[in-house]
Amino acid sequence: MKHWTEGFDDDDADESLVRPYTITGGRTTPERDDLTLITLVTTMSEVSSDTGHGLRRMQPEHRTILALCARPLAVAEVASALNLPVSVTKILIGDLIEAGQMRSRPPLAFAQAGGFPSMTILEAVRDGLRNL
Repeated sequence: MKHWTEGFDDDDADESLVRPYTITGGRTTPERDDLTLITLVTTMSEVSSDTGHGLRRMQPEHRTILALCARPLAVAEVASALNLPVSVTKILIGDLIEAGQMRSRPPLAFAQAGGFPSMTILEAVRDGLRNL
């Protein structure tokens, strides 16, 4: 699978190009409004056999999302790993949630009861930025 913008400058007409509307079956906006960039998604550990049969009818990107989300990932991270626009990724994740193969949740608050982040988190962020 190639990124939907790859190949625009090439004169090679034989290069395969998968457009986002093909991946989503023509849908352009996600049906779910609870999926934000920082919403965490994870694969359900127990998938029933009825749900497993639906995997054959899904796009390869659906299967890739299921493999990626064995551990919780943010929607933005999934989009980055797929090299697809976030809106397309939200549609695909919504499909998997509706099929009962994934679940989503808002990120856990890292702030203390006082509303300020702990010093350890701030120091970890600082150290991470310095290492870049």
